[in-house]
Amino acid sequence: MAACALFRRLSSNSSTFSPLLSRSTPIFPLRLASKPYFRRTLATSSRVSSALKFTDKHEWIRVEEGGIGTVGISNFAQEALGDVVYCGLPEVGTQLLQHEEFGALESVKAASELYSPLTGEVTEVNTLLEDKPGLVNKSCYKDGWLMKMTIANPAELDALMDEAAYERYIRSIED
Repeated sequence: MAACALFRRLSSNSSTFSPLLSRSTPIFPLRLASKPYFRRTLATSSRVSSALKFTDKHEWIRVEEGGIGTVGISNFAQEALGDVVYCGLPEVGTQLLQHEEFGALESVKAASELYSPLTGEVTEVNTLLEDKPGLVNKSCYKDGWLMKMTIANPAELDALMDEAAYERYIRSIED
């Protein structure tokens, strides 16, 4: 409205623009600014990431339907490792205790052991990583997951960090 008033003042001598500028509603209403189009996308992405729980050794777990947990490494860990060239993963059926070593990742810079975030049994490993270990770098929270496992003791989830706590943890170890 303020823009229309300004244009009216500037073009008061021009009778050809008067009908357009004297309209009570602007020609291009700015209704997009008042609608929450962008909030929906942000809420969806934060809902997905808030389902992740993290360990202090940089593994994450996402609990899926049926009580199965998908396990991977965090973005912080994959960046620190560099280009992953090999993934050593456990066999299906392996029983793991919380914090027990279950495999290793090797990169051009270093090697890193993997630790189970929870107690349970390995039900599936990501076989795509045999031929494409770089998926851990490209998509650590989606295609680069490492294994799936049962959750024998759901109470262990309470000891893991949510995304906000993990971000604070990362900041504290970087200082």
